[in-house]
Parts: sequence; structure tokens; C-alpha cells
Amino acid sequence: MVFPPSRIPDTTASPSNPPAEARSEGRVPLAVGIDIGGTKVAAGVVDGRGRILAELRRSTPGRDARAVEQVIVELVGELAARHDIEAVGIGAAGWMDLAGERVVFSPHLAWRDEPLQATMESLLDRPVLITNDADAAAWAEWRFGAGRGHERLIMLTLGTGIGGALMIDGRVERGSFGMAGEFGHQIIMPGGHRCECGNRGCWEQYASGNALGREGRELAKKHSPMAAGLLAAVHDKPKDITGNVVTELALAGEATAMELVAEVGDWLGLGIANLAAALDPALFIIGGGLSAAGELMLEPARRAYSRNLTGRGYRQEAVIAAAQLGPTAGLVGAADLARTRLGAQPRPGGRGA
Repeated sequence: MVFPPSRIPDTTASPSNPPAEARSEGRVPLAVGIDIGGTKVAAGVVDGRGRILAELRRSTPGRDARAVEQVIVELVGELAARHDIEAVGIGAAGWMDLAGERVVFSPHLAWRDEPLQATMESLLDRPVLITNDADAAAWAEWRFGAGRGHERLIMLTLGTGIGGALMIDGRVERGSFGMAGEFGHQIIMPGGHRCECGNRGCWEQYASGNALGREGRELAKKHSPMAAGLLAAVHDKPKDITGNVVTELALAGEATAMELVAEVGDWLGLGIANLAAALDPALFIIGGGLSAAGELMLEPARRAYSRNLTGRGYRQEAVIAAAQLGPTAGLVGAADLARTRLGAQPRPGGRGA
């Protein structure tokens, strides 16, 4: 979602400086953040300092838009039964219109020109903010995490696909039509793997959780002796090899899994070098579920970035850092954007608390 200069939420909102309505009652309003991914829907109650007070998760019910909406209603209902919830922020993969009212297109879900804000406000009987999930994650990291103090940064969320967001001077840049930040759909391998967006060779087909799982399954299906550890972990069922499985094995020291994670890191670094050539930020923050691989993925990514960076040796290199909020960044950011909309006064270019 884009906030024009007159509508940028107040990034100074905190327990000592809450939004206007909350100050009159001597409390900070709580908000629920919803993070919708290709495999899970996470919901959490978030306070004014970015802390998650309660969290719930459900599996994403396929691509059925109405079923996803029902899951959101159920999660908010459960959380609202135990907490006084003022607003709900929903972060989802896809393109939102500039007003934050409609999901124009979601590659992993069934929303197509969907008036999601009005639908969910009717179902939840609360103010609802709709935003891109990577935008929400970037906002959270800028406010509370690894992005504090940085004026320009790129957030990459690695999960089912690759989400992206560009923050400039305290605002998320969404472009002229609300479509900016879809870095995962830059074509990095012409004629490569087919992507759900319809194109071939998109970056997210090589540097995401889905890509990691696919590589593991293909190795197992070829009966390679290198896949023995992968197959043992899933009881000789190649179809059960997912990105999460490979990541967990890599963290446990399984050699093939570590190699596969490093290969994803190579692709990640190549794409980051392309982004640096175009946008030149000082910081890249890596979040999402796949970020759990940590340095097993980030160190190969840094090497590939340095190796492929245009002008290497004659320019400053950006920092590539793990998201401090981890996989919860999207949830926290969606909630904080919804919460700060409740009467906070705009302060363009403000820094995170």
C-alpha cells in the first residue's frame, strides 16, 4: 500500500507516544496482523512496540479466495476473544491498488481484482488495511528491526516465492500503478522454469522455498546416492521433500541439503546484484520462512553478489543482512500499519522507533 506524503503513518507511535484516540484513553491500541502465504495464514496480536502478544497459524486452504477469507475471520475471532482489537492489517502476496482497497492480482491465491478491504471490513466489523506482504515486512524491519536508521533499503521475503519492497525516506515505494517491488518476477533465466505468474525463468523459481524443495525432489527422483539423507528424512517419499525439510536438514548438517541451500544462496546473490545495479540501496534485508537457513544461505549469497556486482572493486557494496523479526516481519508490519492509521499524525520521513 502506498502512503502519500500526507498519509504516512506516524513512526513515532509507541507506548509513550500512542495514536491520538489511544492517548485519550491512556492506552495503546492493539491490532491484529495477518500474513497470508502460499502454505500458511499467520495471525498475531501486536502492540505499539512491535511485540507479538499472541499468535495463531492455519494452513492456507488452497487457492479458494472465500475459504481464505473465512480462515481470516476465524483467526481474528479467536484472538479478539482474548484481546481488545482495534484494527486488522492484512498482508498478502500480490499487487494492490494504490488506495489499498483491492487486490489486483495474487499469483499464489485466487484473488483477481478483489475488493478485499470492503469485504473484510464487513466480515470483521473493524477497520482493515490491505497491503502487500513484503511491504508490510519492510515496514516492520524499518520500524523495529534491521532497517532502523536506514533511509533506503530493499526487503526480500523468501517463502513460496520471493516478495520484495523498496523503502525510500520512510515510505514504501509502490510505483505509478502499485506494482513496484515484484522483484521475484524479474526474469533471470530466459526459457527457464515456468512460474505461476505465467512467465518462464523468474527469479523466484531459483531462489525460494519452492525452488529448494523442487531441487531436492528432483535429486531424489533420479535415485542419486546424494539424496539418501533427504529420502531418509521423508521415509522414501520424494513428494514430501519441501523447502522446509531441506532447510531443517541443512541446519542439522546434512551435506546434500547444505549444498542445495548454498545453490539457492548463489541464485539469491545474483538477483541481488541485479537489484543493486538498478536501485543502489545500502541495505538488503532477507526475511521470510527460508531465511531460517541463516548463514548457510546468506554467505553464498554475499559471495555471488560481490562476484556479479557491476563496477565491483570500484564501488561500495550494500550490506546483506537477515531480518531481525524473522518470519514474523510481515505479520508485525501489517498490524503496525493498521494500528498507526488510527489517528496518528503524519511525519514524513520519520525514522523507526
